[in-house]
Amino acid sequence: MDPLTWTGGLSFLVPILGIAVFLLIVASIASIVVSLNDREAEEVAWAGAAQTQTALPLRLPTLSQGIGGALMFGILLWIVMLFPTANGIAAPEVLWDLFPPDDRSSGWEKTLNFVIDIAIPLLAQGFVLTLFAMLIPETFLSLCIRVLLVVALVVVVVLVVLGALMGQSAGILGAASLRFVPVWIALIVTFAVSIRYKRRLGLYGKLFDSTVGMIGFGLVMFWVFAGVFGALDLIVTHDSLTQIAGMKNKVPGFALSSPEDGQYGFYLLGGDNLGRDVFSRMVDGAWVVVQIAPLATVFAFMVGITLGLPAGYYGGRLDTILSFLANLILAFPVILLFYLLVTPEIIATGIPNYMATVLFVFPLIFFGVLLNSRFHTRPALRTPLLAVVLGSVGWLYLSLISEVGSKVHVLPGFLDLFDVPGGILVVFVSVVFVNSPTVFRIVRGLALDIKTRDYVAAAQTRGEGPWYIMLWEILPNARGPLIVDFCLRIGYTTILLGTLGFFGLGLPPESPDWGTTINDGRKLLTIFMHPALVPALALLSLVLGLNLLADGLREESLRD
Repeated sequence: MDPLTWTGGLSFLVPILGIAVFLLIVASIASIVVSLNDREAEEVAWAGAAQTQTALPLRLPTLSQGIGGALMFGILLWIVMLFPTANGIAAPEVLWDLFPPDDRSSGWEKTLNFVIDIAIPLLAQGFVLTLFAMLIPETFLSLCIRVLLVVALVVVVVLVVLGALMGQSAGILGAASLRFVPVWIALIVTFAVSIRYKRRLGLYGKLFDSTVGMIGFGLVMFWVFAGVFGALDLIVTHDSLTQIAGMKNKVPGFALSSPEDGQYGFYLLGGDNLGRDVFSRMVDGAWVVVQIAPLATVFAFMVGITLGLPAGYYGGRLDTILSFLANLILAFPVILLFYLLVTPEIIATGIPNYMATVLFVFPLIFFGVLLNSRFHTRPALRTPLLAVVLGSVGWLYLSLISEVGSKVHVLPGFLDLFDVPGGILVVFVSVVFVNSPTVFRIVRGLALDIKTRDYVAAAQTRGEGPWYIMLWEILPNARGPLIVDFCLRIGYTTILLGTLGFFGLGLPPESPDWGTTINDGRKLLTIFMHPALVPALALLSLVLGLNLLADGLREESLRD
């Protein structure tokens, strides 16, 4: 079989997308340049010129506009210069031509040649573009940005839809779009139902009034659905651990020389240095993130809320002790703390298992206090409810911390609901331990502020208990900042997981998580970029989506 190209029969749409994206970047840079200083005088001048039908004289840019515009436009032109050209020259080869290995010039001579031949001409061209940008009204630039963004999004949607319909005849993009059909269906259903009933869904429904929030939510849910459906073998094309010797470091779209019956015939995003499918490892890596990052963040919030509320509400010596412990943990370098917690020597001592025993008990405490404070006046309902909830959560807690062959083994095998692999448990504990102090400080600060409100005083006047006030008066009114921080912290946790995987700590070496995959691909980065670039872009897009989602939630929570 012949290798697949990127777009196959849809190649005619690529120039349209490229031109739209390039012009969008140019318009965005121009908008930034003209907004560096006050534009009121210029708008008045444009209005006067329009009324008198006279030409507007050229306005020289200010110092900040001139330097900023020259740098931004110059960097853009340099990036364009490094892109593959019509004769197939790739960016690394262009750089190789600028600094050939047999060039015996000194470092100063090479730098001087680069400045004279490349930097100065690009900066001069950037300054000229800045002069043109000064002639364009800011309102027109905003209109251009919106139109170009719509055009780019429409072309992307057309590429995805037609690619899913055409399959491999639409190249790598079409084949990948076809594999992601379950994800597209799940996204469409989620958005359709959410938009239809958004007025009944509280803060989540209001998220769909924010364009930024919707984009972030779409990016996040794409990877969530990709991880879930990938774990069900509905997306991956090959096993992420299977090695095919003839596919080592193959470029995207390369065909298997002799595929077996029922085996997918291509490596859509190429092969890594061990002959494993990069596309399948990217999808399975999303499942690793979906498993660990949100759940670890939930546990960290349970710890932070359970300790932060009483620290802020009661104050005094309790606040002093808990704040000191939190500051003590935060004062330690995070990466070094991670490194110590996941090293084999520390694992052998059983410290992570003992830490899990302490940290994972906080959800049990939280739910127990939550239900008791709510229904303490109705013992007939409270007692059986507490028995059922605490019994179920306690069983999950014991199953989570109990592991055969570890320092903590409290449940017999027939009662243990699941076994968490040692590497994942260590990473999970590390993430919860590092994130909990930060959440504690946020909750403590919110409790200190909210406890002075009138509705808290009203609850105290009614005779409500302290835990009722903390959990049912203070905590609900702090939900906006906490939800925003929750989204941001999942992104932070995702980056931490990638960092651990990149350094080979915690998760097994063959794990398809994005950090490990980036580390495997970086060794040949100058020759084959795809093994490291694909998981890096996946990590970037997920974290970007979480940040945009947090921005959208922040806007809506402030309006609320």
